[in-house]
Amino acid sequence: QVQLVESGGGLVQAGGSLRLSCAASGRTFSRSHMAWFRQGPGKEREFVSAISWSGVATRYADSVKGRFTISRDNAKNTVYLQMSSLKPEDTAVYYCAADPLSSWSDPRYSYWGQGTQVTVSS
Repeated sequence: QVQLVESGGGLVQAGGSLRLSCAASGRTFSRSHMAWFRQGPGKEREFVSAISWSGVATRYADSVKGRFTISRDNAKNTVYLQMSSLKPEDTAVYYCAADPLSSWSDPRYSYWGQGTQVTVSS
C-alpha cells in the first residue's frame, strides 16, 4: 500500500509562486511513477504533470508548460510541484497520485492523496 499526503497549498497572488509537496509512504515509492492532477471549481479532474520513477522522464499539460516543474527525491519519498507565474485559472485542488506498476506509456494511478487547495487571486 502507498499513502500520499499533499501539502504546500495556499493563497497566492497572480504571478506568484508556490511549491507543493507530496510525502509518500511505502517501499514501492521509488519504483512508482508519480503525477499531479487538479480539479478546479465546476471542472473535471485534469492531468497536470508526471514524473517517472527514475526522475529522468517528465511530462506536462500544455497549460502549465514553462511554468510548473515536477521533481522527486526518492531518498525522502517526496515528489514536488514547483509552480511559478501562477494564474487565476490554476486555482484548484491539487492531488498527488502514484502508479506503483510504473507504466509510463499507460499509467494507472491507483493511489491518491487527499488534495491540497491552491487559490490564485487576480
